[in-house]
Amino acid sequence: MPLLPTSGVTFDGAQLTRRGFMAASIAGGLTLAACGHSKSQDLSSADKMAAAIAAAEAARPHSGRTVNVSLTQQLTQIDLGGPVVRTLAFGDTIPGPLIRANVGDELVVKVSNKLDHMTSVHWHGIALRNNMDGAEPATPNIEAGQEFTYQFSVPNSGTYWAHPHTGLDEDTGLYLPVIIDDPTESNYDAEWVVVLDDWTDGVGKSPQQLYEELTNPNKPSMSNMPAAPSTTPTTSTTPTTSTSETTSTSPTTSTTPTSTSTSASATPTARVGNSDLLGGDAGDIAYPYYLINGRIPAAPTTFNAKPGQRIRIRFINTGSDTTFRVALTGHPMTVTHTDGYAVVPRQVDALLIGMAERYDVIVTAADGVFPLVALAEGKGALARALLSTGKGSPPDPQFQPAELNRRVGTIEMFTAATSVMLSRPEPGLNLPVVLGGNMVQYDWTINGEPYSKTNPLHVQQGQRPTITFDNSTMMYHPIHLHGHTFQLINPDGSLGARKDTVMVLPKQKILAVLVADNPGVWQMHCHNTYHQVAGMMTRLEYVF
Repeated sequence: MPLLPTSGVTFDGAQLTRRGFMAASIAGGLTLAACGHSKSQDLSSADKMAAAIAAAEAARPHSGRTVNVSLTQQLTQIDLGGPVVRTLAFGDTIPGPLIRANVGDELVVKVSNKLDHMTSVHWHGIALRNNMDGAEPATPNIEAGQEFTYQFSVPNSGTYWAHPHTGLDEDTGLYLPVIIDDPTESNYDAEWVVVLDDWTDGVGKSPQQLYEELTNPNKPSMSNMPAAPSTTPTTSTTPTTSTSETTSTSPTTSTTPTSTSTSASATPTARVGNSDLLGGDAGDIAYPYYLINGRIPAAPTTFNAKPGQRIRIRFINTGSDTTFRVALTGHPMTVTHTDGYAVVPRQVDALLIGMAERYDVIVTAADGVFPLVALAEGKGALARALLSTGKGSPPDPQFQPAELNRRVGTIEMFTAATSVMLSRPEPGLNLPVVLGGNMVQYDWTINGEPYSKTNPLHVQQGQRPTITFDNSTMMYHPIHLHGHTFQLINPDGSLGARKDTVMVLPKQKILAVLVADNPGVWQMHCHNTYHQVAGMMTRLEYVF
């Protein structure tokens, strides 16, 4: 199956190219091509769109401060803590450099594309103006050898991240954290940004090879796939060596995958594993490595702190096909935010974090050396980092703390803080988002169509529709909406957490209220990179 084109999009039968889109943009607005409309009607719609976008921008806070950043997307060599890989990255590190600003600041980010193909930078979770979103058709891709400057104000504090929105580039090293600070949030002593990832590029099959195997019509049928591993991770309160893994505890400079990746590289289309928390199938790919802040478990990064300090940990899952269950050995975690927005604080021992989701937690540091473990949910492998506050030796790289199987935080447990609650939905306004497809054909859809044939969702400025995420498939899907957040509606009608990405389990329906306050044309898609590229994407379009 060829990759979907990213350089054009069809509106009611007429293709709008990247250059055409930019020509149609007026003051950050967009002329929506519409068959059967008169020229005067089209101009009226364009004027209304432009005015709405300008009004939304004016309503954002503006501090008068500008933060200038330069980024280079390039092919480079990265040391993962033993394995040295050639991959794509922002500069020479993974994750890329942290971008930090305050609420109301203007971010000016100059991006140089030194790749051999076009690229982009999507500012995941930030409610910025439409033409700076970093995803077509709203923003043009950056051609090979060219530059583009993203310039936008940041209206909300929180933990965000940035990544390309072009093909399979997201399953490389092209990702970086973005932190927007609220100066009034000062109830912690230290901050630890923890970036989770699943890794294949340069050590296993390339993302393109994996995609070709997943979409191969002659791949093994589900009935011929190997049995899945146990749904329950092996945990211990003492250091142990996993019986299912044979990764060396000392770094290696070999670029050949260790035994943790052998079967995954050979059979990426096999049933990877099962997880009760994910409703069954745990994913499509067993990766050679799982990383925290760019390092394998045998060579982890260490965060140094002092006993008694309150540490704010910002978790970001940048993985392409992996949900992580995270726990810090010996430390309960108080969840304070998800996807940048405050929740009523709740204490857990572990957290389930889907692709593209973010969670902020507070821990009070104990005295010693403690592994932070990110279990690749249902895949029998892990990533790790270390918290060091005193003397001590870390346990075996495959050690799994007992906290992983205690109080596991999942999204339905959390409620948005009063300060970030959205208004309740308007009766009779509904946006159905039916997730379809299967592993056999690997043809993933939204509302019955792949992205190449999508029928966009329509909304009017100021409306408060109910989104119904309806997963008709046998796999879970983390669904992300650009430029907005939505608030989940619990089965009893109460409001839950405020999110921009939500995991929808197999055969599950999730309701959410959307406040249509950021006009433009916005992507909505599954944040499993391979499902997205295979077609599970649509658009939310404002109409006037």
